[in-house]
Amino acid sequence: MSFKVAIIGRPNVGKSTLFNRLAGRKLALVDDTPGVTRDRRVHAAKLYDLHFDVIDTAGFEDAAAATLQGRMRAQTEIAITEADLIFFMVDSKAGILPDDRTFAEVVRRSGKPVVLVANKAEARGAQSGMLESWELGFGEPVPVSAEHGQGLPDLRDAVIAALGEERAFDEGEVEDAVAESEVLIGEDIGDPDADDAASYYDEAKPMRIAVVGRPNAGKSTLINALIGEERLLTGPEAGITRDSISVDWEWGGRKMKLFDTAGMRRKARVQEKLEKLSVADGLRAIRFAEVVVVVFDATIPFEKQDLQIADLIIREGRALVIAFNKWDLIDNPQEKLAELREMTDRLLPQVRGVQAVTISAETGRGLEKLMAAIIKTHRVWNSRVSTGKLNRWLEGILAHHPPPAVAGRRLKVKYLTQAKTRPPGFVVSCSRPDAMPQSYVRYLVNNLREAFDIPGVPIRVALRASDNPFAGKAKKKR
Repeated sequence: MSFKVAIIGRPNVGKSTLFNRLAGRKLALVDDTPGVTRDRRVHAAKLYDLHFDVIDTAGFEDAAAATLQGRMRAQTEIAITEADLIFFMVDSKAGILPDDRTFAEVVRRSGKPVVLVANKAEARGAQSGMLESWELGFGEPVPVSAEHGQGLPDLRDAVIAALGEERAFDEGEVEDAVAESEVLIGEDIGDPDADDAASYYDEAKPMRIAVVGRPNAGKSTLINALIGEERLLTGPEAGITRDSISVDWEWGGRKMKLFDTAGMRRKARVQEKLEKLSVADGLRAIRFAEVVVVVFDATIPFEKQDLQIADLIIREGRALVIAFNKWDLIDNPQEKLAELREMTDRLLPQVRGVQAVTISAETGRGLEKLMAAIIKTHRVWNSRVSTGKLNRWLEGILAHHPPPAVAGRRLKVKYLTQAKTRPPGFVVSCSRPDAMPQSYVRYLVNNLREAFDIPGVPIRVALRASDNPFAGKAKKKR
């Protein structure tokens, strides 16, 4: 991108609404509650013929550094440092408040060019608030309505005036407007082209990794430890992260896109609208991820909610990796590790052989093993087995343990083929698919895993009736 714009202002002035408008999609959570945004979020943006990166920030509050509000302010100050241009946003309807003046001094000391954005300009009485904003010393305010998309042409002109045409336009730049979540996930087992295994080797396409778990499991701390910087807000308070934040990263020469998500509590405990929005955003991150890392608190693992999250990931067909965090707090690691392995195999039989790694996000222990597990699981998730190998294997399986007889008639399995990857999906051609016992299907799946080294990922099996080549001739004779 040619330049970066940080949207700055006190809580509830509409920063995330403008961010979504410029990004062209609803990425940041928006609610009437002040202080919804906590982490800074960066995304490609477009304002008519201007292309740039836009940074959404937490609402500025004057608070001690040790508090949550103080740490949020520190994230905003980092955004100011990173940006080439500041959108200082005020609420035209509410007018200028003391926090606006305090924050204006912080922005002024940065020495960055500033565009004063007067939001909610469509509201009754907004004119007086806009006139009052002249006092901040940033020049003429640009009246906009981020919610309704009004005033954007004036905002474009203000950006060019602040940066200059040469800085605002980079003629040699090729704009890539492909969004991170545009790739639709094909779930139809009969569509082998929904996702191709070759995409694993597409180095230009970042691997999408979502980090999920219960509140206070250490998800944001883990991502910060992986990328080696305090990119995401962390602390002892549960539920700090509210919306899914993506972070671009590279590991071992491979491009990654990490998604931090809000902690997921049991549905019965989720009452507030804002938390429901946060959980929905996390679920969306799971659906569009390739690999999902579930962070368990090793001191209290396998809570009911942990298993429900894992089950959701499996049903969505994502590649699952388990990270047992806070391993530095475990007194008897060898005994605990044996216990966790036994519980993993017993409680998650549908992904037998799932990669489970012990880590400490606080100390950085086990992160190399975690990344190796992610790469291995992603490779398995993309794996494909030829039809010839599958049917040679099937002959031996049928000879050793043929399908049972149902209602006095033995079921026949004709052939097996792999229809798709991501996750591996197979089609079994057989007589009377509706009569095939699920126990025999599980037998086939478990043996497929072992024979072709497909551990720890969901395996889809569709039963299809084989066509009778003589059915048409029989009808003609009648």
